[in-house]
Amino acid sequence: MRAVVQRVKRSSVVVDGNTVGEIGGGLLVLLGVGREDTEEDLEYIYEKTLKLRIFEDENNKMNLSLLDIGGDIQVVSQFTLYGDARKGRRPSFSSSAAPDIAEGYYEKLIEKFRNTEGLGTVATGEFGADMKVELLNDGPVTIMLDSKRLF
Repeated sequence: MRAVVQRVKRSSVVVDGNTVGEIGGGLLVLLGVGREDTEEDLEYIYEKTLKLRIFEDENNKMNLSLLDIGGDIQVVSQFTLYGDARKGRRPSFSSSAAPDIAEGYYEKLIEKFRNTEGLGTVATGEFGADMKVELLNDGPVTIMLDSKRLF
């Protein structure tokens, strides 16, 4: 499982002209599910995202997590995180999970965040939709996570 985690002042997702989710300060998580992923991969992304110390403390040091600040989180599916462009000019997505499997993991991750005490708003995108994602990156701070620890 892969995630691009961005510290944001705000983010929102629009589908067909309608805002389907939005948050204030916190994290925007773009989530890709690989065809080899398991519940362990889901747990890794969940725990790592919650506990990443990428928010500044009173000394302007990145020492605080999303839980520490009670921030918001928005999770958006993005299968293109498994795009492989090493050969040719068109990316291959053969490492991405099938949509039904990917959607199941996506929904489970959202549910885990919604059941986590201490978080602010938990928002989403719309799985499989053509989404317009708008964000105001804070820092900017962008962290890439891979549950297989490939990077």
